[in-house]
Amino acid sequence: MPQSIRVMLSGGPESSPSTWEVKSLETETRVTVPHWNGYEHFEFADHHAELDGEMLPVYRWIYRTYIAE
Repeated sequence: MPQSIRVMLSGGPESSPSTWEVKSLETETRVTVPHWNGYEHFEFADHHAELDGEMLPVYRWIYRTYIAE
């Protein structure tokens, strides 16, 4: 089973997670995170930052969408 890759999330609502796991950085240039009644969307910010001794790619918040009912 492929190992997931942890990324750092920047921006968005305060209650959104600060990290997220993706399957591949090559196929996931944008990250969609389910949050409350919608989704927070992030894109690669073209830099990395250290968290707990690990260098993580940083994805910055770009917009929010809502779940259709």
